[in-house]
Amino acid sequence: MKQKQGLSGRQKASWLEMANKLGFRDPHLAKRVAEKIQAISAKKGAVKICHVCGTHEWTITHYGLRSLLPENVEVIAGPGCPVCIVPASEIDEAVQIALRGVVITCFGDLLRVPGSGRSLLDARAQGADVRVVYGVGDAVQMARGEPDKEFAFFAVGFETTSPSTVVEITNRPPKNMSFLISHRVIPPAMELLVEMKDLCLNGFIAPGHVSTIIGLKPYEMFPTNYGMPTVVAGFEPLDVLFAVYMIMKQLDKGKPALENEYVRAVQWKGNIKAQKLMKRVFETVDGKWRGLGNIASSKFKLKEEYAVLDAHQRYGVEVDDGVDLQPGCKCHLVVIGKIRPTECSLFMNACTPQKPVGACMVSSEGTCRIWARQSRVNQVFNKAF
Repeated sequence: MKQKQGLSGRQKASWLEMANKLGFRDPHLAKRVAEKIQAISAKKGAVKICHVCGTHEWTITHYGLRSLLPENVEVIAGPGCPVCIVPASEIDEAVQIALRGVVITCFGDLLRVPGSGRSLLDARAQGADVRVVYGVGDAVQMARGEPDKEFAFFAVGFETTSPSTVVEITNRPPKNMSFLISHRVIPPAMELLVEMKDLCLNGFIAPGHVSTIIGLKPYEMFPTNYGMPTVVAGFEPLDVLFAVYMIMKQLDKGKPALENEYVRAVQWKGNIKAQKLMKRVFETVDGKWRGLGNIASSKFKLKEEYAVLDAHQRYGVEVDDGVDLQPGCKCHLVVIGKIRPTECSLFMNACTPQKPVGACMVSSEGTCRIWARQSRVNQVFNKAF
């Protein structure tokens, strides 16, 4: 579910070459932008900016961007990891269906996400057929190839991955295929963060991937209703630094606005075709987010005409509310940026990438996992200065 998942070695090398050629990773440009941020920050008090994207957190941590920012400018990680916020109750549903003999297909990041007591990996160890796929299309092909078995795709992700699920649903999947829908919608979660007064946010860096689908309009409420500067940003180091600079300029002028730094990929209206498909198949309902509780109008659900494909209904799943947090785990505070991973006593002690306790340590887009993996990596930008 990461930005460049599935790219070959040659494709990755080509992307890196292009990024360097266009200057997205130029340390000298980064230093100049950082100096401009410093100049504005000298006139300001504490500034807290929140991003809601796992790939943004990877970029920020991998390239040491926080070390380039003034002490009074903080960038925190919000609930931008789609796997991390899947509630334990929905993992429990998938485990229950798998143990009934249904083949569960899912992204690799989901395997070790803890449920109330078991993960899908635990279910597989007990004999359940749980298979990792690179996309929903792979799951559908498996179902077609094995008509004597029941298949269910555990559909997790934000608006970015929702269209691919919708495409397969509208393409008449085989009768032995169903979908356990766990797609979430980002803007309602951002609104929840704004309304958490103790977070004291001053600006948002909106997610680029999601924005390619939904466009900019859904973010209008933040500058308009909350006076919150909001900038859609790409995923290269210069993208993120420019987004911070754009927010700082808005704060300096006292004119909150919605801006698009990621103009090379995001349009105001987004992907209209994808939006129409999603509206055709999904309705938006209240949904629980791990560590955040219930958020109004934040989850996709299959409309009645597609209910026959709903794995939850097909197999009559009944689960309790679920246990989202294990004793001592502070994922609920990490996922909204109230604490850093290192402020959790379990971080890299009882909770490691090899033996994760909390969901934030499982996914490649989870803040704890990113910090754990990158903590000993040489910071490229720092070494360049």
